[in-house]
Amino acid sequence: MPSTPRPDDRVASAFRFATELVAWVATPWALAPHSVPLAVLSVVVLIGLPTLFSTPGDKRNVIVAVPGPVTIALVLLQLVAAVAAAWAAWPVVVAVAVSVLAVVTAVLELPRWRWLLTRRARASAS
Repeated sequence: MPSTPRPDDRVASAFRFATELVAWVATPWALAPHSVPLAVLSVVVLIGLPTLFSTPGDKRNVIVAVPGPVTIALVLLQLVAAVAAAWAAWPVVVAVAVSVLAVVTAVLELPRWRWLLTRRARASAS
């Protein structure tokens, strides 16, 4: 069975990266008043997990290969962290903007997520 080519996701990647940046800033910002170690751990998790785990064919360098649904879950983690932390830490107008950014990102990610779901069997079989 020929492999389906990865969809062009340059625009989605820009939105995804913007949302990741928000998550990386907002999550420790929201957690720091409660626990500085937890704030630091949140950044390690939000940056470290997607760096360590990726689906073959989705990134050039794969450290630990995982099936597509895991990559999708990691993106969803970033989106949820960005939105939840923005609502917890920042003014409502900023939280609304972050929420809109996350929704737009999720919509733009759909073609890549469909493609990643097809990677499940191949990544598991490899």
